[in-house]
Amino acid sequence: MTRRDLLQAMFQAAIGAASPALCVPPHLPPPPAGRTVVVGAGKAAAAMARAVEEHWTGPLSGLVVTRTGHGVPCRRIAVVEAAHPLPDDAGMTAATRIVHLVAGLSADDLVLCLLSGGGSALLALPAPGLTLAEKRAVTAALLRSGASIGEINCVRKHLSAIKGGRLAVAAAPAPVVTLAISDVVGDDPAVIASGPTVADPTTRADAIAVLRRHGIAVPAALAAGAETPKPGDPRLAAATVRVIATARQGLEAAAAVARFHGWQPLMLGDAIEGEAREAARVFAGIVRSIRDHGQPVAAPAVILSGGETTVTVRGRGRGGPNTEFLLALALAGVAVDALAGDTDGIDGSEDNAGATIAADTLHRAAALGVDGAAFLADNDAYGFFAALGDLVMTGPTRTNINDFRAILV
Repeated sequence: MTRRDLLQAMFQAAIGAASPALCVPPHLPPPPAGRTVVVGAGKAAAAMARAVEEHWTGPLSGLVVTRTGHGVPCRRIAVVEAAHPLPDDAGMTAATRIVHLVAGLSADDLVLCLLSGGGSALLALPAPGLTLAEKRAVTAALLRSGASIGEINCVRKHLSAIKGGRLAVAAAPAPVVTLAISDVVGDDPAVIASGPTVADPTTRADAIAVLRRHGIAVPAALAAGAETPKPGDPRLAAATVRVIATARQGLEAAAAVARFHGWQPLMLGDAIEGEAREAARVFAGIVRSIRDHGQPVAAPAVILSGGETTVTVRGRGRGGPNTEFLLALALAGVAVDALAGDTDGIDGSEDNAGATIAADTLHRAAALGVDGAAFLADNDAYGFFAALGDLVMTGPTRTNINDFRAILV
């Protein structure tokens, strides 16, 4: 097996560990005495809905919304495709339909909510007084600012009529069971898809502070809006959440592949955040320590990590945090084989999952007249790796447990 093949095998193992067909069935609740209504949002929502259909013993109906291209056929649960990362009319219409589906239920009924990464953008129902265009503008500014996903989702919850626990309030008194595939650092249910069925510990003041910190205008609807439901709200007493797949599980699956092929995994955890290019410098230092001192692990080793790095966009190029991380790592001069990709198959807003580098990446680029430093300065890691033929293209994986990075030393 070549080094590139090993990297691809570890990436696929991480994705496979979060397959809805595997992780949904063991966590399904028993059918209720009354109706079962399935709702949900996220890049894995359609695949999760199909897993429910294939293992549910009683009648059910409902609707989930997923990213365009991530749908799968379902028989009893409607699947709507909408835009991501910027919300669109299709997502707003789907969110409106979901609120109507859960309204008027009784304590004998059940709402089964299926959430995964991407749900924040897809479940788009602007707060009273806010237009969809205004919400899109704020989201676009946040995505370009380098804000963390926690900061972004804090704002999203306070610009929404469905997130931050409001969906569960709409469903009360019906019990709500949420199954969530986590794409966020720390696996906090209040952050996954902006927690539509979970009490919100953040406040409007927090959301306003995020926008001001990143130099983004505060919409009037946010300054004057109502608060989200808080912990202890009795309307959420019948709502429970089960996080059924995490980045940690994906990294452990990748580590098992590495061990089988004779590589010692160094697990740096699933909570790596910050600017992608800055993280790359830190990882380059770890590579040097392994090579020079055999610390913190002896070679041959594979450095594995997850989390969600960010990119503050200052250039005009294309690319997401994973490709930017790899280009910065190659430019750090450590000459390694590595793969970085998003487990949903989409790095940022591009059509690639990520990319790979090898010891000869910069030499091949120079032979083609491709200046890596110039591409990095323009935030055009996609263009750099496209020129070399080193993009990783998986297509939609229909799951999402955040970023995956593997570096062979």
